[in-house]
Amino acid sequence: MLFIPKKSKFKKRQKGKRLNTITNITPLFKFNFGNVGLKAIECGHLTSKQINAIKQTINKIIKKKGKLKINIFPNTPISKKPLEVRMGKGKGNVDRWIFKVKSGTLLFEVQISSITLAINAFKLAQYKIPIKTRIITNY
Repeated sequence: MLFIPKKSKFKKRQKGKRLNTITNITPLFKFNFGNVGLKAIECGHLTSKQINAIKQTINKIIKKKGKLKINIFPNTPISKKPLEVRMGKGKGNVDRWIFKVKSGTLLFEVQISSITLAINAFKLAQYKIPIKTRIITNY
């Protein structure tokens, strides 16, 4: 199941500013749930399909030994016009939902007793993320 908001105030939204120009890393992060986490180092976008793929790869490794907490949710719609449609005639339909990631955001947390298992899961998850991330622990 993809991460899509059930209800939003407006169906279509403007894209806003591009976040890739900001590269400063905010050192502030706080574990609310787990003891191992995945922190974003740079800015970018994560689609709902990417978040779902990351969730599946982490759950595949940790299984029932730990719990996964996803701290992000795609709440920005991106619209796109169909192929071979002329210019004008209004804005296109919603194509996908994204989450705008700022640097220093704690994306995922895992509550688990075996830290090495969580680190292995996050290493595989890093391949599926289009932005640079760092694995951090609470210890």
